[in-house]
Amino acid sequence: MTNKLKYFVGNWKMFGDFSSLKIINSINKFCQTHKKTFNKKKVILCVPNTLIEFFSKKNFKHISIGAQNCHHEQNYGSYTGSVNALMLKKVGAEYIILGHSENRSDGDNNKILKKKIESALNQKLKIIFCIGETLLEKRKGKTFSVIKKQLSDSLNKSHELNKIIIAYEPIWSIGTGKIPNISYLKKIFKFIKYEFVKKYKTRKSPIMLYGGSVNASNIANFSLISNIDGFLIGAASQSSKKFIDIIKNYYK
Repeated sequence: MTNKLKYFVGNWKMFGDFSSLKIINSINKFCQTHKKTFNKKKVILCVPNTLIEFFSKKNFKHISIGAQNCHHEQNYGSYTGSVNALMLKKVGAEYIILGHSENRSDGDNNKILKKKIESALNQKLKIIFCIGETLLEKRKGKTFSVIKKQLSDSLNKSHELNKIIIAYEPIWSIGTGKIPNISYLKKIFKFIKYEFVKKYKTRKSPIMLYGGSVNASNIANFSLISNIDGFLIGAASQSSKKFIDIIKNYYK
């Protein structure tokens, strides 16, 4: 297994209970077996809020625990059923997913996401920021303009940009089994990294993940794209076997 380790981020979505500890234990054991490679925590599992403290207290050597979203308000307030970045940090979250298409469809626009990003950064959370186009936007040739706007309207130069990981997730690919072809992804990743460096006057391009129907069968295809720094994995991360198989097959 190569030492050029990519990020493997699991988004459990609305899944899991205390018995799901066995899933993380299996993944951690796999990482331990390859500890020379997994000497940095690049395996991240973003779990429901109900499990963050329980899992984070286990102090996994090779796995970081993250959250999946937060309220945009930085302080406590009258927001029934909501949880903010401060609360997530206090229970042990290290990372947080923001901008996922499922949350965008529920009302998370770029203005709200900017507030969430600022709140999360204030709590020293590392952010996995999701961007991507719908099928209709793709068909109309708006992919690049949509992505550019999602970045420019949500991020600014004052943010700790080194704490933000960009996850490109074409909405039309999530859960559909359809993945973009290699040439398309190469163009997208090159464009995003170029725009990021240009817009925010930084010498360092962002860490970038791909997400959307990633599984053990198609993961090897992505090894042909050097600009991809890792993967955001949905349903397959709910199974230790499927998640581990993805990692194994990438490095074959």
